[in-house]
Amino acid sequence: MEYGPPPLFNQGVSARARLAFFSFLAIALIVVDSRAKLLETVRLGVGVVMYPVQRALLFPRDVIDRVGDYFTTVGSLTRENEQLKRDSVERAQAVQQTQALIAENERLRKLLGARERVGNTARLAQALYESRDRFSRKLVLDIGSNAGLEVGSPVIDDVGVVGQVTRVFPLTAEVTLLTDKDQTIPVQVLRNGLRGVAFGGVEPGTLDLRFMASNADLVNGDTVVTSGIDGVYPAGLAVATVTRVERNAKDQFARVVMTPAAGVQSFTHLLVLTVDRSQVPPKPAEERKRENEPRKAGRK
Repeated sequence: MEYGPPPLFNQGVSARARLAFFSFLAIALIVVDSRAKLLETVRLGVGVVMYPVQRALLFPRDVIDRVGDYFTTVGSLTRENEQLKRDSVERAQAVQQTQALIAENERLRKLLGARERVGNTARLAQALYESRDRFSRKLVLDIGSNAGLEVGSPVIDDVGVVGQVTRVFPLTAEVTLLTDKDQTIPVQVLRNGLRGVAFGGVEPGTLDLRFMASNADLVNGDTVVTSGIDGVYPAGLAVATVTRVERNAKDQFARVVMTPAAGVQSFTHLLVLTVDRSQVPPKPAEERKRENEPRKAGRK
């Protein structure tokens, strides 16, 4: 009794024979194509026909890649922009600090030159802050009696006179500026030697040259320097420049307004000069008597 597939499932040539045939056919086509290039046209046609299909299948991948590249680029540019901003701020701060150091170094060099020109013993001081009293112009320095400062010592910068020490503490000192209403300084006009006394001006930031005759030889632009007759301020230090001369025939004295030569509005480092007490003229007997009267009254 034979067993085999029914006629409905009869497959004809066996699978092995078909495999051998198609393998031989494939090898033959490969050999022929490699030698005669017969299938090149067919291959190109198939590639042209299949290209849209390939692009359509690759489109989702390309979209995902481009979206990822976009967000990656945006994030990278954002971080780079923030870094550039930080670098710009740091460079700006470094430039400002460098400029400040250069300016401070230049001021210190000028102060050193002023110290050599004056010839007096001088101490370098730094301005801490300005007094909060709006009715006076005072400045606090970072050195005091421990550094040898005394009341009455002149204070100058690289240009001219700034003021005078009026109060001394162990570690600090108070300077009254020239523009204070209670401050006075003997001066003379550099052009003609005319002498006078400069007072703190009525107008803020100015000086007044008082008790000058209405016909005094004064013009705008005259330079006023210390006369040195008080023995406190060395002679020849720049004090102010005449900016306005008002003359009235009815008045005996002219009104002379001056602008300070020194940087009384922009002080950082200053020089405190030592006063030679041997050159300070003695006070009149009447003035000494008035000073002693409160002491005697206090003793009683």
